[in-house]
This record gives sequence, C-alpha cells and structure tokens, in this order.
Amino acid sequence: MQSQPVSIFERAFRKLVPGGLESVGRRQANILSIAADLPDSDISIVREWIDDCLAGSGGAVEARKRSAMLGRAYLKLSKPGKIRFLGLLAEEYGVNERQVENAIDKWHSVALAQKTEAAQALRKALIPSRIALLMQFNSVPSGVRFLVEMRDELLTFCKDYPALKPLESDLRDLLATWFDVGMLQLEEISWNSSAAMLEKLIAYEAVHAIKSWKDLKNRLDSDRRCFAFIHPNMPDEPLIFVEVALVNGLAGNVQKLLDEDAPTQNIDTADTAIFYSISNAQRGLDGISLGNFLIKQVVQKLQEEFPQLTQFATLSPMPGFCRWLNNTPPEALLQLPGGEEWLNYPPPRDPARVTGTDNNGQQEAIMKLAAAYLSTVRPDANRALDPVGHFHLSNGAQVARLNWMADTSEKGLRQSAGLMVNYLYELPKIVQRSQHYTSTGAISQAPAIKKLLK
Repeated sequence: MQSQPVSIFERAFRKLVPGGLESVGRRQANILSIAADLPDSDISIVREWIDDCLAGSGGAVEARKRSAMLGRAYLKLSKPGKIRFLGLLAEEYGVNERQVENAIDKWHSVALAQKTEAAQALRKALIPSRIALLMQFNSVPSGVRFLVEMRDELLTFCKDYPALKPLESDLRDLLATWFDVGMLQLEEISWNSSAAMLEKLIAYEAVHAIKSWKDLKNRLDSDRRCFAFIHPNMPDEPLIFVEVALVNGLAGNVQKLLDEDAPTQNIDTADTAIFYSISNAQRGLDGISLGNFLIKQVVQKLQEEFPQLTQFATLSPMPGFCRWLNNTPPEALLQLPGGEEWLNYPPPRDPARVTGTDNNGQQEAIMKLAAAYLSTVRPDANRALDPVGHFHLSNGAQVARLNWMADTSEKGLRQSAGLMVNYLYELPKIVQRSQHYTSTGAISQAPAIKKLLK
C-alpha cells in the first residue's frame, strides 16, 4: 500500500480513539503491538481480536473502534505479515460447513409454511463469517479506501498464494456492491480542479503518460474534456477517468492530438468527440465494470453541451498486436490476410521497425494482419483477442479504421507497431452491437476493415 492511505487511516484511528494507545486497555493494545511479520506467537492475538470484532458486543461505536484498531494493525505489517493475516481470514473465517449442513437438513424437514424462514437461514449460513468483518470497515472513516487497497494487494498475493483467492472474491463482490454506478458521481476535471486531483491524473494516466504540467494543461484546454467517476467515500480519488478531444473527423495520430503547440480547435465547429485515453485509477477495483457506464454518461453529457457532435469514437492502442504477431506460428499466419506477404520478408521480421513510407510493401501486410488480429475471437471464449478491443466491442462499438504510424512513441511501436484503431460508437446501434458481440462473439467491422480482410 502507498503511504497516503496509511496516514488517512491513522487519522481515522485517532478520531475514533483520541487518546491513542494510552486510552485503550492492555488487551486492546496487544493488537497494535504485534510484530510486523506476524509470527505464530502473534497469530493468536489477531485471531482473538477478529473474534471480538465478529461478536459485535459493545454497540456500534465500539465496533467501529475495534475495526479501526484492526485496520491500523494490518497496515503496520510487512508483506509476509499481511499474507499471514489474510491467510488467517481466508482459511479460518469462511463458511461453517456444519451450520450449512444443519440448515440444509432443516430446510428439507420443515413444513411448507416454514420453507421461507428455513431458506433465509440457509442463505445466512452460506455467507462466510469474514464478510461481516470486511463490512465493519465500511463504517470507519477511510475504511472503503482501505479495502480497495487491501484488494489491490490481494490481487498480487493470489498469484503465489492461491488459497487467498476466496477472500479476494468475497472482497470483490462487496466492492462491486459499494461501487455500483448508481452511487458514483460523474465529475468534470478541469485546470481549475484541485492540485491534488490534477496530480492524481498525472500519476494514474495509464495509456499516454502525462509528461509535464504543460502537457496536462493542454489536455484540459477549451477543446478538451476530462471526466472521472468519484465515490462519496473517496472524494479525492478518481476511480476511472476518460480524456476527450473535440475535433473534426476521426483523429488518426495521437502525437498530433497531444501536440502542445497545435492550434486550439474551435469547439463550435467540432463534429467529433475522440476518446483517446481511459485509465482505471484503482487496481483494487479491477473486474468491477465502471468504464462502460463512464463512456455512456460522458456521451450523454457531451451531447447536451455540444449538440452539433455527430460522431463519438476512440483513438485506441492495440497493446497485444506485436506479441500476437511474433508468437503466432507461420502455418497459422499463412491462413490470414497479409500473412504470406509478411512471411516472404527475410528475418528478422520486426513489426516495430516498419516505419515511414519506404518499407517495401510491408505496411500493407501489417495493416491486413492487424485487421485480422482485431477481428479474431479467442477460441475458448466469445471475446476479441485484444483486451482494449474487447472492452469497446462489449460496449457496442464498431472497429472503424486502422491508422498507420498513429503512435510513434517507444511504447506504441513496441506494442502495436505504431498502429492505432478507431472504435466508432454509433448511438442507435450500440445496444444491438453489444448484445450481438457478447452473445455470439460477432465483431462489427466498417467497410475499411472488411476491405483489408479480403
């Protein structure tokens, strides 16, 4: 976890326990003095404290105080200590199998008039006991942020400790409830927003790095818009944000779009909104769908502000293209448009090096292969190979146009051979295309893409 959430939680602890350690009893102080690596001698202290939290004695105020103290203790642990702490929750505070079996037996044995009550008891028995503990943090100041950060760590720990996965899944489900789109606020971020918010835009931008304050100011100029989802319990933290450029026609080069010296677009004549960057700011919310709702709400807001807009599209990277091209066997490439031409070039074949116009026809081969990549569905699921493509297609977009040398940054060349793609959101067709894609894997293609695939 970063230091900022720790200091915020520290303030929450001091607010709930004004006297700090001096105001709590010896037994309570034990939880705050456990060793950072949580040795066996301290595991029993944590277990006893968790049991006290779940017992719920002392009323709401005491419950909040205990939760704050437990959270403070967790934040002071080292990585091995946190893994042991989370492992305790995952292994010892799951579903009580005996209670579930008893509830099932009762449901089978009771009369029809008592089935509803028995079913409710069974549902309650199926809820892991750790859920009640996690929910207690929701009532602590900064507790929601604490849990978002905890899941961020869990996602990393689960790679080496799969036994933590049930706990991670429980926490994801809780966060999905607390971060329902109906509870989020759409906020426009401008150059006049707080310095803290602007600093976080710079830190969290994941698609096209913001290089300076001048770069950021350009992205927030009069012909640009930036919108973010904010949660009431995390008012200073963008959850996800999108950057938009108001232009004429489909944009085909991100360096031109981000050129700080380019003239400002007359927004009264702009006919197209280009979504050129969407960044998830909180890894702890991975897997919780926010982006599709963000795009739809931003489109609605832009339509209200600029009724002359006729196109809503993206200028998107293809982060998996070069890896796919380099790892696809030659016999498979030969079955794709452009594959034979590409394989006819002598090795080493490096799509990232095919730049400019003097490329001996390799541009056409790569464009065809890129169209094939964007139109290929994973054999094990009805979803596009490209993760960015999957996101936009599931939201109802169409693969509209490929742009040659659209991103000549080192990252753009390495990942996408400099290519970028426009996904077009045609408002009357969004719902139909989304349903068709999610149910069958069918990818909507504009004529320009179909031409490359012939």
